[in-house]
Amino acid sequence: MSTDRIPLVSILEARRRVAGLVERTACVVSPTLSERAQAPVHLKMEHRQTTGSFKLRGASNAIASLCGEERALGVVTASTGNHGRALAFAAAREGIPAIICMSELVPENKVSEIGRLGADIRIVGKSQDDAQREVDRLVADKGLTMVPPFDAEAVIAGQGTLGLEIIEDVPDAACVVVPLSGGGLIAGIASAVKTVNPDVRIVGVSMERGPAMRASLDAGQPVQVEEQSSLADSLGGGIGLDNRFTFSICRALVDEVILLTEDEIAAGIRHAYAIEREVLEGAGAVGIGALLAGKLSVTGPTVLVLSGRNIDMAAHRAIISAGEGEA
Repeated sequence: MSTDRIPLVSILEARRRVAGLVERTACVVSPTLSERAQAPVHLKMEHRQTTGSFKLRGASNAIASLCGEERALGVVTASTGNHGRALAFAAAREGIPAIICMSELVPENKVSEIGRLGADIRIVGKSQDDAQREVDRLVADKGLTMVPPFDAEAVIAGQGTLGLEIIEDVPDAACVVVPLSGGGLIAGIASAVKTVNPDVRIVGVSMERGPAMRASLDAGQPVQVEEQSSLADSLGGGIGLDNRFTFSICRALVDEVILLTEDEIAAGIRHAYAIEREVLEGAGAVGIGALLAGKLSVTGPTVLVLSGRNIDMAAHRAIISAGEGEA
């Protein structure tokens, strides 16, 4: 496989596998953001996916790709919450045992939902790297199959099905803006979109607090960053020093990476709720936040991927309340 993208045939095969298992989410124009940008701004409503985030696409494709022995022994992953929820859901649907390893930074609302889906939960350490070490131990000791949250071809291809929908729904898109963490989502979308139209600009958006992929791209190789608490908690964690796919794909296909302050992320959450009437978690709102902050240059039809809605509602109310009275 080329290291600069996932083959389009793999993404098309993933779409065949997950048909009927995931939602084909809407892509709608935002009049307010379009007026601000002076160009059509489309919102890809992936937060309306069954488990509340895009992660169900990659998890479902990975589960569908398992052989009989792998299904019998079960799967394991490290997660900041949304991938764990998606894998727990996809595994339970097929009767496959699942263990989800998370750090103490994962919000309780995400942990409890994974437990509700019947997965075995392990809380380990204070970072995604700590959780990953427990995954590695379980793979070695119990023979479980690891389903990585981002750095695996089946997972990236599954996320790429979202890119196919964007191409079909907004064929004249000039720019696609994607939340950026470990890079699985943007690598899948970019592989699909740029294979069809190399001229589409791909922009990743992350937070200033521990942006692992941005730091790695700046360094020219995967590097470790300190994992910090953020409103965009789903974007936390490293990319892995032994990264196999997402770093090289991002280096080849991502045109720009934008970083947001916590206030800019909060502004995105508030706009989504007050104007678009959508509940988004911090990671899902970063595209809106980048546009509102004037950090995103819009020169033509633009798609903002709203990647997830799994925010603690008490925290959401506090963010909305803090912005009351703002213009």
